[in-house]
Amino acid sequence: MIDPVRHRQLEELDTVNLCTRILYNSRNELYLNMHFLDISLSSLGFEADPSMRGLGTDGYVICYNPDALLGLYKRGRRYVNRAYLHMVFHCLFCHLDTRGKRAEAYWNLACDIAMESVIDNLHKKCIHVSPSPYRREIYLRLGRQLKVLTAEGIYQALQNMNLTETQYQRLADEFYVDDHDKWTSEPPPGQPIPRQTKWNDNREKMQTEMESTGQDLSEKGEDQSLLEQVQVKNRERYDYKRFLRKFSVTKEELMVDPDSFDYIYYTYGLKMYGNMPLMEPLETKEVRRIEDFVLVIDTSMSCSGELVRRFLEETYSVLKEGESYFKKINVHIIQCDDKVRSDVVITDKNQMEEYMEHFTIEGKGGTDFRPAFEYVNALRAQGRFTGLRGLLYFTDGKGIYPVKMPPYDTAFVFIQGQYEDVSVPVWAIKLILEEEELKEAYEY
Repeated sequence: MIDPVRHRQLEELDTVNLCTRILYNSRNELYLNMHFLDISLSSLGFEADPSMRGLGTDGYVICYNPDALLGLYKRGRRYVNRAYLHMVFHCLFCHLDTRGKRAEAYWNLACDIAMESVIDNLHKKCIHVSPSPYRREIYLRLGRQLKVLTAEGIYQALQNMNLTETQYQRLADEFYVDDHDKWTSEPPPGQPIPRQTKWNDNREKMQTEMESTGQDLSEKGEDQSLLEQVQVKNRERYDYKRFLRKFSVTKEELMVDPDSFDYIYYTYGLKMYGNMPLMEPLETKEVRRIEDFVLVIDTSMSCSGELVRRFLEETYSVLKEGESYFKKINVHIIQCDDKVRSDVVITDKNQMEEYMEHFTIEGKGGTDFRPAFEYVNALRAQGRFTGLRGLLYFTDGKGIYPVKMPPYDTAFVFIQGQYEDVSVPVWAIKLILEEEELKEAYEY
């Protein structure tokens, strides 16, 4: 007679083996229909977890409650396929790592809506389930506000809806697919690549594969929603610190230079002569950082005050990191519409913090870029700068540009979809920021 405990263990093992086969078959079926997902589909292992209420992933494995998975399979293979694909998409779009300071419940819902909208638009038989009228209504409502239904954009739209608890719960029930509790789990020991780095690489390879298939996705409509999501996510988020390095100068600063320190001679001297090392580290080091800099804010009627504030907040976040700037700086923050309205000189981080705390927009007239350049040129002539390398002008581009190229680099900063650049001089740098990314940086 078989021991009851042993019998139960064998039954559990059989169940796990069956669930593993179901997931493997789902992976294979998805691959046969979407070859560009090859690497991503193979990036998740499988692990049974009876404590879970359903399925979920930590970015490394798909964890599942065996009873829940079998129940999903009984409904139909396509429901397992959709769940598998839904979790892979969460990983591909780094939903597990980019919540930041957003409300967790609304972020989870936004991520689910975004991924379900992509799956519902893929038009693949292996995952097709007709969307409910309520779901289609939500897609239409969000589509009126967003060009691409990204999780970041949907989150903001949900916040603006002022949902009641009942409305929120109906949305959550409609779009629930997987458990997100594993998103904050610690990585398994011995993982050589960080989770987000791994999936960023997978997503970039996926875009390359999709774009190199030779299919006109825009005409067929097939996979277009997914490709748009991938392109938006893969668009290199502006690295403001790296961009500002264009305006940096090389200068010696008082600090220990570890690169010049030779431990062999140092320890040899201590060993042979007691407390007399043969070599001391240098007390100065050559570094490239921002010293003189001009930031001009277009305060005309056509510029959004909210975006101006967020742009300054992002500038401040870079400034306060410290390694981008010398200890003593000379940053002029100029507000200008059709004439210079104010010029605040920032010499350290404390002054920048105070400026941000009491920041107000001055102006709201027309736009003329020339007065700001004339004013800065006058400051240079007065010796107010020692090594001005650049001027950054945040604007919508609707104004009169100077004809003559200034003796320092100039960049005009625009918000995507909210600018005109037909008259931008050829000598100027153009930096185009995404509004959603600027909002994301502000909230993160």
